[in-house]
Amino acid sequence: MKILLVADREEPGLWDYYTPSKTEGVDLIISCGDLDPAYLEFLTTVVNRPLLYVRGNHDRKYDTKPPEGCISIENEVYNFRGLRILGLGGSYRYGNAPDMYTERDMTRRIRKMAGTLLFTKGFDILVTHAPAMGYGDLQDLPHRGFDCFNDLLEKYHPPYMFHGHVHEEYGDFQRERKHPAGTRIINACGRYTVEIGEDEYPKEGNTGSFFYDWYITQKNRH
Repeated sequence: MKILLVADREEPGLWDYYTPSKTEGVDLIISCGDLDPAYLEFLTTVVNRPLLYVRGNHDRKYDTKPPEGCISIENEVYNFRGLRILGLGGSYRYGNAPDMYTERDMTRRIRKMAGTLLFTKGFDILVTHAPAMGYGDLQDLPHRGFDCFNDLLEKYHPPYMFHGHVHEEYGDFQRERKHPAGTRIINACGRYTVEIGEDEYPKEGNTGSFFYDWYITQKNRH
């Protein structure tokens, strides 16, 4: 499966100078936040593929103008052809604004997902805006990562985590990192394409969770 990742800045090559060859073979688009809703609407339209998104710390405009035709995955596990994709947007709190969270706030969000994660028997991709602490974050408060993301990775061992928030020009930029839990962490700043093999996640309806697999099977029949 080929996934186009976008975050933090609108790429002229995918907007002003778009050509179909640039997204050939893409099955899914995932936004990790801080992007113009018009940009996301454009991408899902011209690529003609689903676009999933979480909110960044500069996406307050989504309150009044959410990207049409795109799917918010905040605080849920979204199924895409068998991939279980968990979304947790926002950044570390450095001011009094929406989409900013303390460590305790984000931990509370994750705890509220416990029933869902039991039902889905975990997830395959964690989509966030902020990084996990110690894996692509910075020392300043606005770009600090969440330690509770590390706990989440250690508990469920998803193959992938996608995030944004830390731009290339900030220094110490690394596109990919490996977490001790085995998770491949990818910074989606700008744009990046990742290909996921069929052997990296359970086939649809075969997660081992009886009720979730039954639910997905029934959903696909209708």
